[in-house]
Amino acid sequence: MTEVKLEERLITCIASYLDDCPHIAVGVISPIPGSAAMLAAERQGGKVSIIGSDHPKYRCDGGVELFDQAGQGRINAFFLSGGQIDGQANINLHGVGDYPEMKVRWSGAFGSGYLYFLVPKVILFRLEHSRRVFPEKVDFISSPGVSEPGVHRPGGPHALVTNLCAFSFDKAKGRFRLDSLHKGTTLEEVQDNTGFAFDMPEHVPQTPEPTDADLTLIQSDIADAIAGPYPKFARQVFGKAA
Repeated sequence: MTEVKLEERLITCIASYLDDCPHIAVGVISPIPGSAAMLAAERQGGKVSIIGSDHPKYRCDGGVELFDQAGQGRINAFFLSGGQIDGQANINLHGVGDYPEMKVRWSGAFGSGYLYFLVPKVILFRLEHSRRVFPEKVDFISSPGVSEPGVHRPGGPHALVTNLCAFSFDKAKGRFRLDSLHKGTTLEEVQDNTGFAFDMPEHVPQTPEPTDADLTLIQSDIADAIAGPYPKFARQVFGKAA
């Protein structure tokens, strides 16, 4: 039996959070979320827009088009990440240390705050699960995970997927709940590498493995399509050339 790659496991895990999403949008540096969006669309139908893709099925007119569609309520899911993400799903994209004299500066928020407020299902994703990435509190809130009562906010965090596990986000409580552990990961490993407290069931299940049908689709049609916007990823993971 062929060993399932971590990337394939993450793709199917993320896709499981994308039910009932007729339109999923993906940014420019998100090959795993992009593949998950394609897989979800193949399962249930719908549209996927990927910034930077030349593929007719996924092409869009960049961020301007996505921002306009989000403002009209026409995007159902999007993906965000951050240098830091805390237990209230606050995202830090600005840097480490006290603002404005930060020790490390990152690229900034761009349109993340706008999309975080408007897109109903925002999936957070990081391949490094560590206390450095997931502190108790972020050093700077570039995009808030929760808002005060009375703030109009149709969008917000829905889930967080990492290289170790998957969380869902409880908007009423303003905190994460551990949904599953990826194969080979222990609960103690997740707890040791997470700086914030989270809820969990009495028995934490293992993240479901990809089905044979999903693997076939990921390794063929999706790998071919993802090679356009993400050639390095497609080449390294699937051996596909753009």
